[in-house]
Amino acid sequence: IATDDAVRVVVVRGAGPVFCAGGDLKWMQESVNLSGPKNLEDTRQLAKMFATLNDCPKPVVGLVHGAVIGGGVGLTSICDYVIASKETMFSLAEVRLGIIPACIGPFVLAKIGESHARAYFMSAERFSDERALQIGLVHEVVETPEALNGACERIAKNLLQCGPNAMTAAKRLVRDIKARTFEESLEHVAKVLADLRVTPEGQEGLKAFLEKRKPNWIK
Repeated sequence: IATDDAVRVVVVRGAGPVFCAGGDLKWMQESVNLSGPKNLEDTRQLAKMFATLNDCPKPVVGLVHGAVIGGGVGLTSICDYVIASKETMFSLAEVRLGIIPACIGPFVLAKIGESHARAYFMSAERFSDERALQIGLVHEVVETPEALNGACERIAKNLLQCGPNAMTAAKRLVRDIKARTFEESLEHVAKVLADLRVTPEGQEGLKAFLEKRKPNWIK
């Protein structure tokens, strides 16, 4: 997906009555009998999976419904734009099982901030789609699960109007700024913009605007 130019937008959604009910029961049962080193290998692979999804250079749209539990909150957190249907329930339920939301922690923390992460990591409290909207976990709420498709098409159509490489650069820019001091960011953003202006896509976008026509990435 990351290297396929034909893929412009990635959509993450769940099949069935819920987006994600948490960890697979068979996998959880098997983890009970793993040795210390095997457990570490398993959790490293889990963390790597979330990191790989988080590093996807394409815009990722999440469509969530029903229930979003545990790792499902992690998947939601790696999405760039999330649409939830009403009456969707969220919970970071790991502490009720005597474990913690560790592998998804960096992504959830980046999404909802330290204050909300502390509260929900420790309490396993269930919260609504409205609350998820308030804390920044989701960006939009629609009336029914069936309405998710229409909302997704609207968002995807908007994304397809944007330069593919520019969207990748914009996504990377957010992380780059966060990883730098304010002073370092000033020089970095100046260089990024200067470099993008002279790329074929940057040149095409600016020329299309000045010539009052659509750029060539809009079909």
